[in-house]
Amino acid sequence: MKAFEANFDGLVGPTHNYAGLSFGNVASEKSQASVSNPRLAAKQGLAKMKALHDRGFVQGVLAPQERPDVHTLRRLGFSGSDAQVLHHAARQAPRILEACCSASSMWTANAATVSPSADALDGRVHFTPANLTNKFHRSIEHATTGRILAATFPGDRHFKHHPALPGIEHFGDEGAANHTRFCGHYGEPGVGFFVYGRHAFDLSQPRPGRFPARQTLEASQAIARAHRLDSARVVFAQQNPAVIDAGVFHNDVIAVGNRNLLLCHEQAYLEQARVKRDLQRAFDGEPLHIVEVSSAQLSVSEAVGSYLFNSQLLSLDDDHMLMVVPEECRENPRVWSLLQAILAEDNPISEIEVFDLKQSMSNGGGPACLRLRVVLNEAELAATNPATLMSDALFARLNRWIDTHYRDRLAPKDLADPQLLYESRTALSELTEILALGPIYPFQRQGG
Repeated sequence: MKAFEANFDGLVGPTHNYAGLSFGNVASEKSQASVSNPRLAAKQGLAKMKALHDRGFVQGVLAPQERPDVHTLRRLGFSGSDAQVLHHAARQAPRILEACCSASSMWTANAATVSPSADALDGRVHFTPANLTNKFHRSIEHATTGRILAATFPGDRHFKHHPALPGIEHFGDEGAANHTRFCGHYGEPGVGFFVYGRHAFDLSQPRPGRFPARQTLEASQAIARAHRLDSARVVFAQQNPAVIDAGVFHNDVIAVGNRNLLLCHEQAYLEQARVKRDLQRAFDGEPLHIVEVSSAQLSVSEAVGSYLFNSQLLSLDDDHMLMVVPEECRENPRVWSLLQAILAEDNPISEIEVFDLKQSMSNGGGPACLRLRVVLNEAELAATNPATLMSDALFARLNRWIDTHYRDRLAPKDLADPQLLYESRTALSELTEILALGPIYPFQRQGG
């Protein structure tokens, strides 16, 4: 049965703002307190989805979270009406309020880890929402994420939905941003490549000293077990602690892979030569292209600044791939020259397409952050919620929805405005109807 790699991008939420909440994410910290444009951010992401759909790729949409998250604020002791909760939080704990207004669910590479049915022993597509324990503003996402995924990929005949791992640091899980799958063809058994930053139970092992290592080996191992993957076709690799300390908070900031190609920096992993051997061995004799970028070609700081590796690799056919990069890559002469050299080399990358994603990039998320890859065969694609799949009609309807409900300017002081909460809830109520998701948000489920 033919299989496809579908990309499900996150819609940017109405509270997109620059609060600088992500320690270790250089771009996020630099943009703190800047004025954002939620309408433009949503349209930039939507334009990328539509452009890839128009090129024939299977493209889906994942809904944003409910923000401000009044439910979480109430759990933290704030009380009264919704407006009073926001007022008290703004006065007593403004950073907590900022965290509860984050639109970070737009980066759906962190939504979950996904294993296709061709890799799982039970022949189903497996989803585990990421617990994202390292950052409070992201750790509150996974319950709603699980409901969104279950409404997008409904039923248990084709899909298996797992709960998030225990929400403690020992099992810190950042989702597909630290997971890549290699294969010959999408419908064939592949190799699960799990990248972690530290060992949780063995403190003698290397770890970064400046910035946190968000993914643990133990979390990656737990997901591989839960997804019923063949251990002979799973590779675990540790990120280089030095590059984490340079701002590489996820693997997808220093490497990108698709099918039979891995593009990475030469400093991406500890014992990188061994990692490459392990991948070749697990790939079972088929040719695996590994393109390494040297430090002489591009420093780690240049890679972080341009988000070269936070790109998408999309298969055009069996032998050629499209590389989707942010505008920042074209604006950097060294990076753009390197991309032309990669194009000229003997590897599957045959075309580069550039997108303006500056609203997302200013918060530390490029093209790869915005999408969750889901390999589906024809039966699984037919079982997917059709209202979430991009089309000309859906694109037009979502553009009108954004124009109707989104602000074009949002400053930090606006987060305490009760009107923003009411605007967001009105928008999300309509979105659940557009995408046929049902009552996925706390305010819908609790009658708020």
